[in-house]
Amino acid sequence: MSAETGQPAAESDAEGAPGGGLWEQLGTLLLAVLVALAIRAFAVEPFRIPSGSMFPTLLIGDHLFVNKFVYGVKIPFSDIRLPGLRDPQRGDVVVFTVAKRGAETYPVDQRPELPREEFVKRIIGLPGERIEVRDGVVIVNGSVIQASPTGEVFPDVMGNRLELYSIADGSRRYQILDDLDASSRDFPPETIPPGRYFMLGDNRDHSKDSRYWGTVRLSEIKGPAFVLYWSWNFNGSWGELLDPRTWWDLLGRQMRWDRIGNGID
Repeated sequence: MSAETGQPAAESDAEGAPGGGLWEQLGTLLLAVLVALAIRAFAVEPFRIPSGSMFPTLLIGDHLFVNKFVYGVKIPFSDIRLPGLRDPQRGDVVVFTVAKRGAETYPVDQRPELPREEFVKRIIGLPGERIEVRDGVVIVNGSVIQASPTGEVFPDVMGNRLELYSIADGSRRYQILDDLDASSRDFPPETIPPGRYFMLGDNRDHSKDSRYWGTVRLSEIKGPAFVLYWSWNFNGSWGELLDPRTWWDLLGRQMRWDRIGNGID
C-alpha cells in the first residue's frame, strides 16, 4: 500500500508481468534476424564454391563474402541500382545470377521465366569493348592479354594435365589454368553491348562462361568477392557433417586453415 494514499503501489517495471521476459527475448531475436537480413541484402552475402571453374584462384569448398555495395546496392524485387563506389573493372572476381534449365545456361534477361542460379567468374570484357578468344588467348580491343607460363604442370582430380599461367593486366595479377589435352573454346570478335560484361573462369578449359551463353547485365551482378571466411575439402551431405565421427577428420585433414581470411585477387 502507498504510505500516502492507501492505494496499491503501481508496478515500476514489467519484470513481474507474465511473459514479459519471453516477449523481450523474442523482440531481440526478431531484431537480430532483421539486422542479419539487411546486411545480407545491402552489404555482404556469403557464397560457396561448388565447382572447379575458378581454379586456381578458388577451390571447391571455399566460402567467400561478396561485397554488395561496391557497385551499388540493388533494390530488392527491381532492376534499380543505387549509385556505387565504382564501376566493375576487368579482373574483378564477381558473383552473379544466371537462368538455368538443366545443363543449359542463359542470361537472366533472355529467359526470365527460368529458375535462377549463382555463378562466380572473372570479368574480362567491359561494355563497349571488342573481345575475342582465339586458341586460349584473350584479345580486347585488338590487344592481347598476355599470359606467361610458369613452368608448373599438375594433374587435377580428374587426371587432366593443367599448366599454370600468370597474367599481369594493369594492376591486376592472377593465375589461370590451361588443359594441355583439351581444345580451347574460341569466341569470335564481338562488341560487348552497353551495360553488359563478359565473364571467364580461371580454369579456362573447364569453365562454362560467356563464351558459351553470352554476357551478363550489371543488374545481375551481386558484387565482387573479396575475402574467404571458410575453406575445407568437403562436399558431402548434411548427414556426414552432423555425424560426430567425421568431425576430427573434417577439422584435422579437410580444413584449409591457411586459406581462411585470404583476400581474392
